[in-house]
Amino acid sequence: MVLPRPATAPWMDTATRRLRILLVEDDAVLSTVLAELLAALGHDVCGIATTEVEAIAAALRTIPDVMLVDANLQAGSGMSAMSAILRQTVIPHIYMTGRSRLAVPANATVLQKPFDMAGLKRALDHVAGQMARQGPEGAQLPP
Repeated sequence: MVLPRPATAPWMDTATRRLRILLVEDDAVLSTVLAELLAALGHDVCGIATTEVEAIAAALRTIPDVMLVDANLQAGSGMSAMSAILRQTVIPHIYMTGRSRLAVPANATVLQKPFDMAGLKRALDHVAGQMARQGPEGAQLPP
C-alpha cells in the first residue's frame, strides 16, 4: 500500500513554506540542537526518532514533509529505515552522516557532519527544489 502525500502542502522553497520535519537522530544533544535550528529557520519538528523501528513508525504515523535521517544509528540503520518507508510512501529526506559520503545512495541529498545552519538550509532548499520539480506525488517509488 502506498500512502498519499498530504494534498494541502504547496511545493515551494523553504523560504516561503513551513515544513513539518521528522528527525531521525540517536544523539540527544544533536537532535535538540537540530530542532532549535529548524525552528529558527521557521520549520516544525513533528517528531524525533532514535532507532530504525521508531523512524519507520513515526514516518508512517506523521507523514512529514521532509525527514532528516542519521544514516548510522546505534539501533538499526537510517538508510534501512528509509528503504522500508519508501516502500510504503514517498517522503523527501536528507541523510546526515559523519562517515564517508560513499556509504549513502549516490542520488541522495547528504549533510556531512558537522554542519551549520547555512548547510542545513541549503540541504532543505535543495530537497524543496526537488519536490517542486516532481510535484505533490514526490519521487518515483523504488521497485
